[in-house]
Formats: sequence, C-alpha cells, structure tokens
Amino acid sequence: MATVKLATLVIRTLAKPISSQLKNQAKQHETFRSICISLAQRMHMAEVKLRTNILGEPARQHVKPLSETRAIENGANALAEGFLFSVAALLIIGETWRSSRSQSKQRDDVNERIEELSANVTSLTERLERIQDSLGDVESERSRNNELARIVERVVEIGLRGGWAEFEDTPLKVPRVELAPTSSRVLP
Repeated sequence: MATVKLATLVIRTLAKPISSQLKNQAKQHETFRSICISLAQRMHMAEVKLRTNILGEPARQHVKPLSETRAIENGANALAEGFLFSVAALLIIGETWRSSRSQSKQRDDVNERIEELSANVTSLTERLERIQDSLGDVESERSRNNELARIVERVVEIGLRGGWAEFEDTPLKVPRVELAPTSSRVLP
C-alpha cells in the first residue's frame, strides 16, 4: 500500500518536468506549434461563443483570432495541463482498480472461509447425530442391565428363602445384598 502511494507521488513529480518539456517542444517544433495554434484558436472561439451565450453579450459575427505567440503559449499550456490531467486521471483509475481488486480478493477469502466453516458445521452435526445414536444404545443397554440385575436379585432372594444355602446341616443365613440400585423396598 505504501509503495503504491510512493509510486503515485513519484509519477506525479515526474509528470511536472515532462509537462514543461512538452511546452518547450511545442514552441520549438513546427508540428507541435501548428497543433498548439489550432488548439488555442479553437479554444478561444469556443470561449467567446460560450461567453456571449452565457453572459448575454451581443453575438459577434467575426471573432478576432489570437496572435501566433499567444496562441502557441495557450496551446502549449493546454497540452501540458492536459498531460498532467491525464496522468492524474490514470493514477486515480489505477488506484480505484487496485482497491476494487483487493476488495474482491478479500470477499473471495471470506466466501471461502464461510464454505469451510459450513463444511465443518455439517461434519460436526453428523458426528453429533452418531454420538446421540450411540448414547441411545447405551441407555437401552443400561435399562436392560438394570432389569437383568433385578431379575438376578429376585432369583437369589427366592433361592435363599428356599434353603439353597445350607452347609453341613446348618442353615447359613445370608444377608440380602442388592446388586443394582432399586426403588426403596422394605425386606420382609
């Protein structure tokens, strides 16, 4: 960014000597001189017509042309100013194009990042659904295990009451042991 602004400043600085060189060449070369004279005469005629139309002055049938020296000077100034204006306009257009290209690149980067995040969200959603499915399976297994523990506890309780736990002609009293937490039941 700084280099672009520095380059713009250098170009503007270099354009001024080139502009004054154009003025000098217009005064010295015959083709430039003729171009400057015709340009200055047309600008003078347009200025006089514009002034008469805008200010309401009486229309002139014949407009006195500029002297050759004055026409060369005015034409050379017009060429030099036109050159400076075109350089400034090109620099502004170039800066605008560079800025829009930079914004376009930023927009593309943001869109790419949004697509990447969208893909990540989709992946995480699918993973979450798989985890929820496996949690559902774990819950069903847990309830099944609780049911089986209750059944085993009941079978052991029934077996102990029926006299299954006797050793050497002495009944062994086994305290009731809960294998899985159940609702608060009172033992008989």
